[in-house]
Amino acid sequence: MYSLNVRDHFMIAHSFAGEVFGPAQNLHGATYVVDATFRRRELDADGLVVDIGRAGEVLRGILGELNYQNLDDRPEFEGHNTTTEFLARAIHARISDAIHDGRLGDSARGLDAVCVTLHESHVAWASYEAAP
Repeated sequence: MYSLNVRDHFMIAHSFAGEVFGPAQNLHGATYVVDATFRRRELDADGLVVDIGRAGEVLRGILGELNYQNLDDRPEFEGHNTTTEFLARAIHARISDAIHDGRLGDSARGLDAVCVTLHESHVAWASYEAAP
């Protein structure tokens, strides 16, 4: 399996519901470093997993929509704890949409998997991986 990774970051505010979250039930901020890893068994006709420039632009655009936002105020997240795991899947869904609508180029439709990893710190992260 071939892999290509692009990285960016974003900053958000949010709070969590539930005793398990302790003080994180209060509004707090987080800065995430995000890796989007694209995987395919065989390279495309140009010898690529995916166009690295387009991949970086798409990730930057997705994160730009969330950057400096209070996720508690976003209607699409209403009723959800926007945990690191939850956000990894939400970003994966947006990348998948970009693949299906052609923003990563036609050959990106041949990807076998996309993995989105959110690094909460240098010692903690969460990922979501699935077919796009």
